[in-house]
Amino acid sequence: MSDHNTNEHREQEHIVSNKELNLLEALIPVVLLMAMLAYNIFFADGEWFGEYSNQIILLIGGFFAAVVGFFNKTSFATMVQEIWENLRSVFIPIMILFLVGALAGTWLVSGIIPAMVYYGLKVLSPSIFLPASIVIAAIISIATGSSWTTSATVGIALVGIGTALGIPTGMIAGAVISGAYFGDKMSPLSDTTNLAPAMAGTDLFTHIKYMFYTTGPTILITLIVFSIISLNIDTIGNTDDVNQLLNTIDQTFNINPYLFIVPLVVIALILLKTKPLLALGIGVVLAAVFAFVFQVEILNGLSDSKVGAIFNAILSDTSIVTDNEKLNKLFSSGGMKGMLWTIFLICCAMVFGGIMDGIGALSRITQSLLSMAKTVFGLFASTVLSCIGLNVIASDQYLALVIPGKMFKKAYQDKGLAPENLSRTLEDSGTVTSVLIPWNTCGAYQSSVLGVGVGDYFIYAIFNWLSPITTLVFAAFGIKIRQLTDKKRTA
Repeated sequence: MSDHNTNEHREQEHIVSNKELNLLEALIPVVLLMAMLAYNIFFADGEWFGEYSNQIILLIGGFFAAVVGFFNKTSFATMVQEIWENLRSVFIPIMILFLVGALAGTWLVSGIIPAMVYYGLKVLSPSIFLPASIVIAAIISIATGSSWTTSATVGIALVGIGTALGIPTGMIAGAVISGAYFGDKMSPLSDTTNLAPAMAGTDLFTHIKYMFYTTGPTILITLIVFSIISLNIDTIGNTDDVNQLLNTIDQTFNINPYLFIVPLVVIALILLKTKPLLALGIGVVLAAVFAFVFQVEILNGLSDSKVGAIFNAILSDTSIVTDNEKLNKLFSSGGMKGMLWTIFLICCAMVFGGIMDGIGALSRITQSLLSMAKTVFGLFASTVLSCIGLNVIASDQYLALVIPGKMFKKAYQDKGLAPENLSRTLEDSGTVTSVLIPWNTCGAYQSSVLGVGVGDYFIYAIFNWLSPITTLVFAAFGIKIRQLTDKKRTA
């Protein structure tokens, strides 16, 4: 999810090319970055450079990219300009991250998240929890057009409920993300769903209709797999254990249905196309008011000052202690402070991606993939690889749609393929795989908001990694590959 102005900015973005740069040189920073990240993960337990290892590695990768650029006649000013453009594009998402941190803190001390967990434990059976999570997330995401809003509202609640039931958090996050990105993809309110057809040269509703051919089977397979998983995992399914959790929550918080007014207001504001910053900000303020009304004892237990307790929940760490260790882990929040690691990661990724764009490396790599597309299947495969590659290298979901969209558009026309083939492939491989890259803005956001690492939910985000495979299967067998009409060919 991003601000509409950012979406327009990306759509109009100029793609930097550099005739001095060859493919091998363009790949040097990428190979070095992947090697350093792999060493950090597999040999240094993620602590090669301390707590901020991935951030430092991205900056080192950016340094090597700058060196390659200097040797290929790219000016320092050009690189700085592209870094600035990248950082400017993530300003709104960073502000949203800060507000989500504040939201998590205020929704905890106001009892909103505990109420969601409380009523969720009463309603959702462990045997259907995972597929139900997919459906719930999908409905909210279709309605709001935003996977980010979905995670920040029902996603947090579903992780809380599932954790209390004893379901692994990676599974829960994978189910939530699968549903959220299905809904984001299919919603006419989504920025990426509007951006992809704009890049390919088709209209919104043709794009959505044509996209369902691959998206429908993918989400169906995802639901089937999660249904099977649900029937074969150990959960806290007996009544005594669930009742013990319910009693602990009820004794700690003042639980009542009025607390649901706040998340419903936030979702309603998003439906009314209110700016995300305003909608989430109102959610924070309302939650603070509800905390004063419903959770006076909680606030008194956290600080000598009720106002101080609220501000601490917004800005810093908050923990509410119960007699259940599982709930103690659940009822804690880092506030805005808890988002700083993720925000630093996004900024470092934007520096690396900006330098790679500035030296012309992104353009060179995409052109090389395009030149390999000799057949129809080769064209689809090149598009998929380009989108996924840009999600890794540029760390930005929108660039993963814009650059291939602009560069592959004529190739699809030359092959006699309707533009909706390109727009669908952009979404199937660009939109949904962004959340699978830890340093991509989407991967960093989702892992931070849901409190689950990308490595933990990756395999369970079935819809996301299966989507590009589905689109390649359709291309390989020529299923629903629409041709240009003679009239459109000559237009």
